[in-house]
Amino acid sequence: MICPPWKYRFVIKLSMRKLTMPELGRQSREQFVSTQKKPIILVLDNIRSGLNVGSIFRTADAFALEKVILCGITPQPPHREILKTALGATDSVLWEYLPDCRDAIRILKEGGYQVWPVEQTDRSRSLDSIPWNTGAGYAFIFGNEVDGVSDAVLQLLEESIEIPQFGTKHSLNVAVSVGIVIWHCISAME
Repeated sequence: MICPPWKYRFVIKLSMRKLTMPELGRQSREQFVSTQKKPIILVLDNIRSGLNVGSIFRTADAFALEKVILCGITPQPPHREILKTALGATDSVLWEYLPDCRDAIRILKEGGYQVWPVEQTDRSRSLDSIPWNTGAGYAFIFGNEVDGVSDAVLQLLEESIEIPQFGTKHSLNVAVSVGIVIWHCISAME
C-alpha cells in the first residue's frame, strides 16, 4: 500500500506569543494628548448607538485622529454605552458637540478641510479611487445606522465616498465603516 505524501511531511511549528504591555510601547494619556495628530476629523451625525460611538472613539484613538464631532441625537460622553466600548478613549480623543451637522460642515470647510460624507449616492466615488493628499485635512461624515447621512447634509456637499462591497447587504456597521475609511486614507497618505 502506498501512503499519500502528506503523511510524510514534517511540520515545524514556530510558537507565537502576545506582546507584553511594555513591548507595545503604549503612550500615556498625557503623551498622547501632546502627540501630533493626523489631520482627520470624524463627524458623527445622528448615530443612535452609544456602543458604536464608543467603538469609533477607540478607532480615533488608535489612529491618533485630530477630533470627533458629535451632532444631532448622537450620544455624548459620559454615556454608559460609550464608556463601555471606548475603554477610556473619550479621555484621550478631543471631541465636541454641535447640534446641527450643517454647522460642522460650514466650520470645517472654512477651516480648509475636505469634507466627505461616507454614503452610497449617485455621486459617490469608490474609496479606493480617491487621490489622497498628504498635506490636506479631511473630515468624514458618518450618518445614522438606519437612514445614513441625511439628505439635508448631502445637499451641502459635491461628492460622497462609497466603500466597495461585494455581498448582498450593501451596508456595513458604522463603526466598521469608520475603521475601513480611516485605515485606507492613512495608508494611502503614507
